[in-house]
Amino acid sequence: MTHSSPYHIYPCGDHALTISFGEKVDIDINEKVIQLFHFLQGAPIAGVLDIIPAYSTITIVYDLIILKKKNPARSVYQSMYAEIKKAVEQITGSYMSQNRLIKIPVCYDLSVAPDLVSLAEQHHLTIDEVIQLHAGKTYRVFMIGFLPGFSYMGTVDEKIATPRKSKPRTLVPAGSVGIAGEQTGIYPFDSPGGWQLIGQTPVAMFSAYRETPCYLQPGDEVQFYPITLSEFENYTNA
Repeated sequence: MTHSSPYHIYPCGDHALTISFGEKVDIDINEKVIQLFHFLQGAPIAGVLDIIPAYSTITIVYDLIILKKKNPARSVYQSMYAEIKKAVEQITGSYMSQNRLIKIPVCYDLSVAPDLVSLAEQHHLTIDEVIQLHAGKTYRVFMIGFLPGFSYMGTVDEKIATPRKSKPRTLVPAGSVGIAGEQTGIYPFDSPGGWQLIGQTPVAMFSAYRETPCYLQPGDEVQFYPITLSEFENYTNA
């Protein structure tokens, strides 16, 4: 990221602000978001409570009282705006985030893939072709949202890109792997959901007992590989 990279800072309620690098889903834009996210984690600003990266934005939640005490002559928003603007401009093209490559097993057996047949039929593909297309790409984790540990990844092959279901399910099992438009993602918990379910992973996407509860992080690269139903049922999380 360079000083000339376009960005816009604006308030988000009375105790947060958002930095936007654009309006579209784009890997280069998301990389700017992840770079700033890691930079802010490594150089914490007094009063910041949370840093929330998304596709093309990053939101900073801050403590009003701490910031007001730190600089009573300025508004809280002005103080945080100045700190964040300085942080953005400190990042140069030499600052690169360290993206991990993570391989995740997925069982595509029809017993755990309730939408696989209909999705294949909709795109005039065989089930094996859908599996090959889904497992044949490397996906970027653009953001974590909806639920703790729910990863929004992209982009799927256009041959299997499919809109969300018109009527969401009331219960989607934890570990379900789905497609929504050009995105793919994994449900970390049993929850309602409207994504097209084409498989399930035995890997726990969230655990409060891990040092880092969310298995995937923004900026990670993910590769899926097929496993059998028996392997799925006998898989042991580390």
